[in-house]
Amino acid sequence: MTPMMDPNETQDANEKLSDILEQNLFNIKREIGNSFDIKTRTFQKRLSDGSMLHAGVVYTEGISALQSKISDLFSETETAGSLCLQPSECMDAMKQSILTDANIIDIFSLGELFHYLLAGYCIVMLDGTHRALAVDTVDVKARPVEEPSVQSVVRGPREGFSEVLSWNTAMLRRKIKSRNLWMESRVVGRETQTTIVVAYVKGIVNDDVLEKVRKRLDRIDIDAILESNYIEEFIQDKQLTSFPTVFNSERPDVVAAQLLEGKVAILVDGTPFALVVPALFVQFFQSPEDYYQRADFATLIRILRFISFHLTMLTPSIYIALTTFQQELLPTTLIFNLASQREGVPFPAFLEALIMEVTFEILREASVRMPKTVGQSISIVGTLVIGQAAVDAGLVTAGMVIVVSITAISNFVMPAFNMGIAARILRFGLMALGATFGLFGVFLGIILITVRLCNLKSFGVPYMSPMAPIHFKDQKDSLFRVPLPWMQLRPGSMKTKNRVRQKHYADGPESES
Repeated sequence: MTPMMDPNETQDANEKLSDILEQNLFNIKREIGNSFDIKTRTFQKRLSDGSMLHAGVVYTEGISALQSKISDLFSETETAGSLCLQPSECMDAMKQSILTDANIIDIFSLGELFHYLLAGYCIVMLDGTHRALAVDTVDVKARPVEEPSVQSVVRGPREGFSEVLSWNTAMLRRKIKSRNLWMESRVVGRETQTTIVVAYVKGIVNDDVLEKVRKRLDRIDIDAILESNYIEEFIQDKQLTSFPTVFNSERPDVVAAQLLEGKVAILVDGTPFALVVPALFVQFFQSPEDYYQRADFATLIRILRFISFHLTMLTPSIYIALTTFQQELLPTTLIFNLASQREGVPFPAFLEALIMEVTFEILREASVRMPKTVGQSISIVGTLVIGQAAVDAGLVTAGMVIVVSITAISNFVMPAFNMGIAARILRFGLMALGATFGLFGVFLGIILITVRLCNLKSFGVPYMSPMAPIHFKDQKDSLFRVPLPWMQLRPGSMKTKNRVRQKHYADGPESES
């Protein structure tokens, strides 16, 4: 036996495996710090020529297979000893004849060994060969496929992504049973070694967008990727913007629909939220249920979402501007009622609104962090009690409570949570402009926001498409949603290779008669 290496020496992760079993086991224990969850077992078997076969199995407790499956692997490895004369022959016998029901990968370096060992594979090693086998015995312990809790629908599929990457890709395959659905795998994160998958439909996706996704992912050099937002912040076009330029969803049907429009999906192991790029402004106001209901009803609800977005952003600022500077624009009766309410209020309208908005944000955040059994009651009862108490105490007016309530409720109408956050952030800036310059300040803020939106791009695609620049044919699925037979082409703003979605359906079913 050769002497052991000094434990204080640094082991190169790409160093080849030794042909001495004990040396390999020593290197593994040293590099992993003798961690208690790394289990090893060695055994020996007499070969047909009378010599002894020394074998070892290494696995990670908890993420590798159950103990019974490990025991079966031991017995199969021992059986291989009676079928061969040399260690290399035993390795081939295990791979080709015995371990036939498992995914087996040949490994030759310590870096490869740790990659598969810490992913849940069992490592089989034999004395006398530089080669080892990584046997897929991963024991997946994860939350089962459940109904999405964030993007829920009345009518539509009830399945959502989970934290297991292989399950998520399988759900996409169930939606798109086409050989054109391609998936590329990458490992990001020096310490976490997180697997991510880039999915797209070959023949539809824009190659320029796909190449940008690849380049931005390849530039990521960080120690950990724990959730898809880590990827989002690295690949988004603009860092200093409140508006999201990367779409996320936990619904397989939504991601599949986006892929068929020529977009690229990024799935990250360990999170149920998949990223979709490019992302457009109108996309954050579209719900999957829009396509599972009649077109006229979907159009009505979609318009309601746009109205709610503007109410969320503008209602407090317009109220402050009107009551502070432009009272003449209000009806006389309403002016007298508001004036009588403000007689005992010691704060100006802006400070009054700011107090109420901050209080509501605190209650909303508290309801999210509290246990589910009491969180909802705190958000509802707390808002009613504090609002009524503030009015009775003369700190705020009843009109301001109504304005803040309308603003908060409108924020919940939007299907995309991150777009609602953008509206909440911009609301405070518009309130300050309304308190300083009146309606002129509010209109100035709207202009600045509009200019900013028109300057944004998501992977080279204008963020405000198809409204700026305008694409008339794409208006069939923007503010309005026309019947599906009328949407014969994919969005032109995506510049897909194949724009044809369906055959011409101008005659309709009536032509059959």
